[in-house]
Amino acid sequence: MEIHAEYYEVTDGAIRDAARILGERVHRTPVLKFEALQGFSGGEVYVKPENLQKTGSFKIRGALYKLESLSEEQKGCGVVAASAGNHAQGVALAARWLSVPCKVVMPEDAPLVKVASTRKYGAEVILHGDSFDQAYEHANRIADDQGLSFIHAFDGPVIIAGQGTVGLEIVSQVPDVDTIIVPVGGGGLISGIAIAVKSVRPEVRVIGVQAEGASAAYRSFKKGQVVEQAHARTIADGLAIKRPRAGTLKLMKKYVDDLILVSEDDVARAILLYLERARLVTEGAGAASLAGVISGKIDLGGKKAVVVASGGNIDVNVLARVIDHALVEEGRYLRIVTTVPDRPGGLHRLLGTVYSTKANVISVVHERLQPGVALGATEVTLTLETRDRQHAEGVLDGLRDAGYQLRVL
Repeated sequence: MEIHAEYYEVTDGAIRDAARILGERVHRTPVLKFEALQGFSGGEVYVKPENLQKTGSFKIRGALYKLESLSEEQKGCGVVAASAGNHAQGVALAARWLSVPCKVVMPEDAPLVKVASTRKYGAEVILHGDSFDQAYEHANRIADDQGLSFIHAFDGPVIIAGQGTVGLEIVSQVPDVDTIIVPVGGGGLISGIAIAVKSVRPEVRVIGVQAEGASAAYRSFKKGQVVEQAHARTIADGLAIKRPRAGTLKLMKKYVDDLILVSEDDVARAILLYLERARLVTEGAGAASLAGVISGKIDLGGKKAVVVASGGNIDVNVLARVIDHALVEEGRYLRIVTTVPDRPGGLHRLLGTVYSTKANVISVVHERLQPGVALGATEVTLTLETRDRQHAEGVLDGLRDAGYQLRVL
């Protein structure tokens, strides 16, 4: 059953105990210098790739430490959790290691890769509701009805202490770090990191990043009280929490320096940047901290910063759509519609003009029977690859100068 402990403290001693208990069962993920961001941000930027952690996210840290804290009787009865995906996998794997019966309630629209992985780790998966919060309520009912221990995704001193081990590793790996940037959903990860870091280096800034479409923690932090959001929709599905808990909010207000919001476009660009420049696959939530850097909302001039890539469990179909969207936003992927005379040489002249702009043609769709297209003309849709936004504008200017009327998709 869930313990409604809304006011509690988490000590650095508890976080160090968590590090001892977790030992070598979880990865001590490295800290990698992100060379591509040095000129971009004005600071020296490193990444802590928790997407390389077991189960693909930091969640295994808190889940394992929490399960280890249960009595033998509680372990024998079993556990239940609610999760959009990453916590589900962490609890499932920790339960398998400790031979604890495990049920996980996930939203019906949870990413398929996360549902499949949770089942693979041995948990019974129950799909319920269209949000984390509905899955959370159902999991609590199961806990009450069946006498199971509820394993919260981000709240409670034991969970937060487990997540705080990320902070201990950062300060040992980058002792002179100035700023740590962390994705924020419910606030458990950033609370644990901030407590661990500030127990050693109280002057270090710890900044949280939320997506604009799921900003409950941000608004609660700014207002100083829990604010609930009616809908939480974002490609950073791991951050889609409608309301933080009073306990995590209290810890964030005490230990975290600031929270900022980033757009969906910023998150998509961050995912693409990780792929191209760091060879890291991150999910939307995992890329949110980097999105905070590239958004320009965090001053890193002359600073040494660590961004936490909290997870990498992204559905490949979602990843493909995110990449396409990010390429469009950066001006590297251009789709245009125009018309050409319906006679020999019309398409050839259009493609010759494109060639002169040095754009690469990915696809051509040539259709005569389109509504609104004049008799004797043909509509052509071109998908082009360009170097950057400036090159894309040059392509458009070149086509317009050649007399083509354009519609940019």
